[in-house]
Amino acid sequence: MKNYTYRIIIEPDGKFFHAYVPALSGCHTFGKTIAKAKKQAKEAIEVYIQSLLEHGERVPQDNSFESFETIEIGRPNRIYA
Repeated sequence: MKNYTYRIIIEPDGKFFHAYVPALSGCHTFGKTIAKAKKQAKEAIEVYIQSLLEHGERVPQDNSFESFETIEIGRPNRIYA
């Protein structure tokens, strides 16, 4: 057995939460709650990877990283010519 680790991005989408896996093209799902979206995404990853393996395809790795940056923007300078 081999372990795979992937980032799951979860975003509000109306009354639901949209979850997707950037490293696995087309791997998207949703849930009514964040917890449900996360669970659905984990199941989608499992099915996705199993399908790749069954078809002899390469399993992508998630080599990306995530960074959160906070910026402070003051009042814009208004310059009129």
